[in-house]
Order: sequence, then C-alpha cells, then structure tokens
Amino acid sequence: MTDTMRGHCLCGAVEITIEAPAREIEICQCNMCRRWSGAIYTAQTGKSVTIEGEDKASVYRSSDWAERAFCGTCGSHLWFRFLPTGNRSFSAGLFDAASSHTIEKEIFVDEAADWCRIQGDHPRQTGAEVIAEAEAAGFTFD
Repeated sequence: MTDTMRGHCLCGAVEITIEAPAREIEICQCNMCRRWSGAIYTAQTGKSVTIEGEDKASVYRSSDWAERAFCGTCGSHLWFRFLPTGNRSFSAGLFDAASSHTIEKEIFVDEAADWCRIQGDHPRQTGAEVIAEAEAAGFTFD
C-alpha cells in the first residue's frame, strides 16, 4: 500500500497529494526564500505528485534556474521548481502530516537572518557548498 500525504493552500483552491512522501524536510535560508516566505522555506518532497487546481496557481520565475508558485486566490506559497531538472518541492506547511517530520538538512545557512537560527543536530551547508555540489552534478548557474 502506498503512503499518501494530502495538503492544500489556505483557501483550498489548490490541493496537493504526494505519494511516498519523504519523512524529512529540507530548510532553505537563502535571501530569496526569506523574501518569498517571510522567514525560511521548508521543502517537502515525495515520489510522485498530483495537483488539483493547478490552474489556480500563479508561477513566478525567480531566477534563471528556478520558479516559485503561489495560490492566485489566497497567496499561499505552493512550490519551488528547479528548472534544470523540473523537480519540485512543496511548502511543508501545506501538509498537516509534515509537522512531525525531521530536518534532512539546512542550506544557505550563511544567508540566515540572525533571528532565524534553527537548533538541532542536522547537516548544514553554505550557499557556496550547495552551488558547488550542484555544479559537480553537472548543473550550471549564471
């Protein structure tokens, strides 16, 4: 039996179902995520995703290599898409079940606001480390 996690935006116009969801979330502390979310971006992923109401989502191309989506009705942050792969992560706050997940890792820690330091024993990477890892995997950034 496949494990399923369902979530939705504030108004319910966009519903997301993740099959085989990860049990850990990734936290991004980059300046762009802070501006987008108001603090940090908490990324929920899984094996496959179904989106109901995707036509209600507004998509913003935030850089040469990424786009972000939000509900066009209530403004809830929905997903981040890494354009070179097409992979999406979804705002963990959309899913009640994600509240019990642990932290996989925290990225762009060198850009974290002083008032937003995450406690705990989990891997942390600077922006330079994240970009170097991506470039080693064959991605290029302009």
